[in-house]
Amino acid sequence: MMQPPIRLAVNGTIHDVTAERQTPLLYVLRNDLGLNGPKYGCGLGECGTCTVLIDGAAARSCVIPVSGCTGRDIVTLEGLGTSDKPDVVQQAFIDEQAAQCGYCLNGMIMTTKALLAINPQPTEQEALAALRYNLCRCGTHVEILRAVMRASSQLAEARD
Repeated sequence: MMQPPIRLAVNGTIHDVTAERQTPLLYVLRNDLGLNGPKYGCGLGECGTCTVLIDGAAARSCVIPVSGCTGRDIVTLEGLGTSDKPDVVQQAFIDEQAAQCGYCLNGMIMTTKALLAINPQPTEQEALAALRYNLCRCGTHVEILRAVMRASSQLAEARD
């Protein structure tokens, strides 16, 4: 029996997708909607590469069933900014050259975006605590932390 489409609000656009209810949100984002910001890493919600914002909170899309996302606001990396006008967090990561292989960047950026929404001026320790479950194997931790602090200070300047 054919299941009814699942309605998702992703990056401000409504999508009706046909998927099994338990299909991980990540698979629908990448395979059905063509959004490649969130990456498949561990498949267990432990590495952070699949992070998206759901109702403003950082969430691991590889372990969230698509059926649990109806009526919620989903934002992926593509929904933050564009190459011509990146989001302040994206721009801070660019300015600090906070990427080597880049695989972890989606999770780092999305987690930073969620952090700054609830704590616009975190200390370095608070930023490190927020990012502690996002894994980076390339060793750009110093640049990533600098990017978080840069984004925080640029947001503070914009508010003043």
